Amino acid sequence: MQTDRFTTSDVLRLTGATARQLQWWDEKRVVVPEREGRNRIYSTADLVEILVIEELRRRHISLQQVRRVLRFLRKEVHSRLADIVQGHEEHHLLLDGKHIYLESDSKQIVDLMRNTDQPMLLICLTDTVSRLQVDLDQVLTKEPAKPAAKHRNKRRAPEESSAA
Repeated sequence: MQTDRFTTSDVLRLTGATARQLQWWDEKRVVVPEREGRNRIYSTADLVEILVIEELRRRHISLQQVRRVLRFLRKEVHSRLADIVQGHEEHHLLLDGKHIYLESDSKQIVDLMRNTDQPMLLICLTDTVSRLQVDLDQVLTKEPAKPAAKHRNKRRAPEESSAA
């Protein structure tokens, strides 16, 4: 498995999304992976978006609002989430129901939260994406070795018991 090409099963394992969610997001053009025949192939940028969408959905943000966030990032900031979180500074997404903000300066975040009349949702994009980096390291180093060891043990067990 290359580091920037992930199958649907890889994405399910890395993000916690369900197969139906991925299919529906593809149909609704929220996250659109590449295709190889009938198989969906996701990039690292797609994984970052899926993680952030999962975090927003976990916080009961509607899919309509999720689309607004993604559209805001692509049109206003001219970037995808993966491009934004690559640097060393933390980025925070703030939502107040009407407006979407992307901030990296803690003073700006505090000012925004002080000067709003509505409750704000604050999500640290850097923390959300860091989950992927840890899981990705585990998958690339440990995951391939586990299935091979399991199959060998299962095959040897019957032979040992019949020989005894």
